[in-house]
Amino acid sequence: MSLRDKNALIERLSNKESPIAILGLGYVGLPLAVVFAEAGFTVVGVDPDENKVAAIQRGESYVLDVKSETVARLVKDGKLRATSDFAAVREVDAVSICVPTPLRKTGDPDLSYIISATESMAPYLHPGMVVVLESTTYPGTTRELILPKLLASGLAVGEDFFLAFSPERVDPGREDYTTINTPKVIGGITSACQEVAVAWYSGALQKVVPVSSAEVAEMAKLLENTFRMINIGLVNELAIICDRLGVDVWEVIDAAATKPFGFMKFTPGPGLGGHCIPIDPLYLSWKLRSLNYTARFIELASEINTGMPRFVVGKVQDALNNLGKAVKGSKVLVLGAAYKPNIDDLRESPSLDVIGLLKQKGAQVSYHDPYIAHIEHEDWDMDSVPDVMQAAREADCVVIVTNHSDYDYPALLQAANFIVDTRNALGVAGRNHPKVERL
Repeated sequence: MSLRDKNALIERLSNKESPIAILGLGYVGLPLAVVFAEAGFTVVGVDPDENKVAAIQRGESYVLDVKSETVARLVKDGKLRATSDFAAVREVDAVSICVPTPLRKTGDPDLSYIISATESMAPYLHPGMVVVLESTTYPGTTRELILPKLLASGLAVGEDFFLAFSPERVDPGREDYTTINTPKVIGGITSACQEVAVAWYSGALQKVVPVSSAEVAEMAKLLENTFRMINIGLVNELAIICDRLGVDVWEVIDAAATKPFGFMKFTPGPGLGGHCIPIDPLYLSWKLRSLNYTARFIELASEINTGMPRFVVGKVQDALNNLGKAVKGSKVLVLGAAYKPNIDDLRESPSLDVIGLLKQKGAQVSYHDPYIAHIEHEDWDMDSVPDVMQAAREADCVVIVTNHSDYDYPALLQAANFIVDTRNALGVAGRNHPKVERL
């Protein structure tokens, strides 16, 4: 591909003339597809899940941050469609890979979704195409894993096709910073790759931040989430320390937060949830182990954070014991199943661990979540209780794990027999209250 052809691709992308494909239509891929479509691109979403494909084709959204009306309008206008057939890649000039990157039970990165998506699209790679990986992973993945599979086509990177990494920064449920206005870091395999990818994303997103390589972009994403993981681990340990000392950790944090410089407020909780913060730093830790280096901060923070559900269950056990009841046979209502407030995302939610540990101890566990009607876990499944206030009155202990804004906390405080509040959801009302135990 000549320089002239590269510039022609940039011009097509800049003019929204290039059809594009988004591989993976989950929490990251669907919002990205919608943003590109609303910017004027013709977008095809590719996902092996036929249920997702059918929903998009009907004009329905299954992602809380994307409205069905928006999807329906874009589908009707011919700007968005979905398919499970990767052959659709043959007809596009640009591809974004937005597939999951979970951890295996052994703690090793599971890159099978990236590998599968890349291998499925590789037969349709053609000259004049740009490919951007958005799935969070360890530094070197784009160059070491994706690039060789695409080079097998016989095409040259930076000349015939262009490859870059741009980490997703989706925060489900957030309204101030969304896909369109969150700055987008992009690092190319070559300078030409970066130039093309930046031209493409600049056509839809408000701010693009070029960096010198794919590895810098990959590492930047891991730094963002490692920073949060370690600081959350710090305040979680502080909560344990304050519990031993008989000091109110929430008051301590609020007092420290009055300092206008040199301090950033983080709050403790029952554990980490979501795809990013509990998992992404462990990608980096795994990579460094292969280089004979131990990421001690990451390992320690992970140990503290993963121990918080057990700490919470210990609080429940102590509270019931003080009431003259054993955990076994007691009715415990868990409020909130999602990993954070006001969303329907169960991924890595500490609620699952809290429920599982309580069930192991013989408690009669129920849960309520206004966004999640049913949980199907590998060891158990249950439905959200239909009447949260009635369930709170009947429970021996209510455990607030996710502080959804839908809940009437004053009413819950009045109705419940006892509450373990892991999120300070009750605020000042829960402080020193005879039937409240706080984290």
